[in-house]
Amino acid sequence: MLKRAWKPILGTAVVVGTPTYIYYRYYSTKRQGREIFDIPVRVRGSDGKPTTISHSVNMISKEQLEARLKEHMEAVITPRPNGITWKHTTAYLASNDPIEDANANKIIERDPSEHSPAGDLVFYAVMDGHGGPNTSRLLSKVLLPAVALELHSLINEPASYLPKAGLLQNWKAYIWPTTTVTKHFDADPTYISLAIQTAFANLDSEIINAPLRIIAEELSKPDVSKNTVPDLSQHPMAMATMLPAMSGSCALMALFDTAHDNLYVACTGDCRAVAGVWEESVDGTGSWRTDVLTEDQTGRNPNELARMQSEHPADERDTVIMRGRVLGGLEPTRAFGDARYKWSREIQELLSWVFLKGNNESMRATPALLKTPPYVTPRPVVTHRKLSLHSSSSDPNSPKSKLRFLVLATDGLWDQLSSEEVVSLVGGHLQGLKGIVPKSDLQTLVPTSSGKTVEGKDKRSRNSKKGGSWAFADENLSTHLIRNAFGGGDEVRLRQLLSIPAPYARNYRDDVTCTVVYWEDGQENEAKTTTFSVEQKGTKAKL
Repeated sequence: MLKRAWKPILGTAVVVGTPTYIYYRYYSTKRQGREIFDIPVRVRGSDGKPTTISHSVNMISKEQLEARLKEHMEAVITPRPNGITWKHTTAYLASNDPIEDANANKIIERDPSEHSPAGDLVFYAVMDGHGGPNTSRLLSKVLLPAVALELHSLINEPASYLPKAGLLQNWKAYIWPTTTVTKHFDADPTYISLAIQTAFANLDSEIINAPLRIIAEELSKPDVSKNTVPDLSQHPMAMATMLPAMSGSCALMALFDTAHDNLYVACTGDCRAVAGVWEESVDGTGSWRTDVLTEDQTGRNPNELARMQSEHPADERDTVIMRGRVLGGLEPTRAFGDARYKWSREIQELLSWVFLKGNNESMRATPALLKTPPYVTPRPVVTHRKLSLHSSSSDPNSPKSKLRFLVLATDGLWDQLSSEEVVSLVGGHLQGLKGIVPKSDLQTLVPTSSGKTVEGKDKRSRNSKKGGSWAFADENLSTHLIRNAFGGGDEVRLRQLLSIPAPYARNYRDDVTCTVVYWEDGQENEAKTTTFSVEQKGTKAKL
């Protein structure tokens, strides 16, 4: 099924290096009635040496700013038969052309059985591509179906996940039989996490091995010489399989299991998931707690550094991660695709010859330090949280702390906003804040406690100011976060940053995709949440 899913998918940046802080050194003038500002751009001169020149940029108008912020946003309300109304907003803003981010969502209704109660599997995912959009676009179509298929196997064929019993265990069971206890594997976070990890790993294996499978199929034909390397550059699946393997993508997926009130967040790469937890006070008021559900998986994460060093020979201890990057090149330590960090040198040379040479294409150079691939894994870290989707607010035993919303975003958002700022901005929006709010006042208006964030990037380039203001001007929560990531109440800064075109924009901001998920279950008044009216969308899929 997965082969058929990815087969239909078909899929040189200009290097201009300037630190983000140079943004503040622009000068703006009016030329022939237009607002124009200059940015420094690194180029190669006629002598081949890098030099810096000024590049003039036309500043977009206020109307163009609003149109650009709202061009790619959606808000969806989905009432479900179990009494829960799911709400989510998604918005994205491109820096690259084309954008390398992607996203997906799905609600799958499960039929009840003797082993599994009725309920929904509610999926949301964001993908952060790099080296091109091909891997992330593919994942947006096949990642959620791949996970759903693996969960289907767990529910209907749980024996495949159980360790094989040895001879001694079988004899003990025969001599001392015990009463069989039915185990709901789909209610066990250990097995669900394993199924998700298996789905991610198997899908990446399909992506990476697809070109090799085409070569094997061609060589198995009776009329093909086994002593020559075939030219398959014109094979109908040549570039369709090579492009998603050569580019790469991080992926972040959230799964809400309403049958068992469980939330699972699976992270491959440096996207981040942050939850807002409403904590009721004894006086009837409350505050928001920041619950960071993922760690940024780069070489700057001590846990990832230790893992990478343990998985490779001792003589590579100082080279598997250099300057916070895999072999000094790739920033995320976990990703789909990125075959140049997973294939051997010989395989890279073979595939380049077979598929790319005839198309006048080439792979990026094999990393010089590559010795014992793979260096990058697709296997996610899965985090579990218990939810309170069906508890009544009148229940005296009902917990006083409830997870009320979840933010999934690519690293372009987290480069600009902290986890705590995002929870405060969403919490304030849900509480009904409007207008311009000084940054120094938000903590008072929306009390928010900090969460532990394992930063995976060098934040010295974060374009932030101690002063400034936040803007509560958007109905769409995701657009609200993107606006505040790039200026908030500073409209001039917003207009500037969104005026810079590709490829220069990448030096000032990354692609951003943001999904905010929240829901109504009869307890939303406890967090003083408000609702909005959008087109309702139903779901058809069943598992």
